[in-house]
Amino acid sequence: MSVRLLTAALALGLGVVGRAVAAPPDDRILPVDQYTSEKARTLAQKYAPALRDLNAGIYHCLPWLEVPKESIGFFRPKHLAPDIRFLSLEITVEQEPSREFARQSVEQRASAMFSRYVGPMVRRMARTAAFITDPMVDGFTVIVHWLKPTIEAGAQPVNETIAAFIERSVVADYLAGRARASDLASRATVLGFDGKTALGRLSVSGWEDDFVKTFQIANYRLEPGVTCR
Repeated sequence: MSVRLLTAALALGLGVVGRAVAAPPDDRILPVDQYTSEKARTLAQKYAPALRDLNAGIYHCLPWLEVPKESIGFFRPKHLAPDIRFLSLEITVEQEPSREFARQSVEQRASAMFSRYVGPMVRRMARTAAFITDPMVDGFTVIVHWLKPTIEAGAQPVNETIAAFIERSVVADYLAGRARASDLASRATVLGFDGKTALGRLSVSGWEDDFVKTFQIANYRLEPGVTCR
């Protein structure tokens, strides 16, 4: 757990923890000079303010989520053709253990985390409307990590992960109300990981989950001048 994660809370059967308020770290965004293609560098330069806003919004408004270093940017999904670029976001969810969650299958847990986080993150990423209309942005990637639940005493901690890859046209349909959360799940490519072990493509279900919109950490205060929506 990050040393910056301080305050514990429990909600909807999945407890989450939040961090102290501070300035958002700017190293969460991949620097322009780290890209390997002109297309990616162009996107990174063009949308630098939008990426900073995305980083700051998650940091201040969703304090139980941790964004790893250099994990916001325009990355190429490894299973797609060269220089296909998806706007990508990676998050780690800090949550308390749940025996009920531990008893679910891998695909049930993946479906729950997809529904809770992928749709809301896509909506947050697409607040910059140009991401939906720019033909250079081929799609959206949301990677979600969480601590694998276990009912076995003394089990070694390991993360579970889903990586959801969604084409731009699918996201456009979802945002316009032409597709539901279930459609988003069925039309996305979702890969699963148990620690570093690839599980391949998962069949996940999707449903509307308003946790991200409604959850609040007790006694958490925004910095002056910061607003969340």
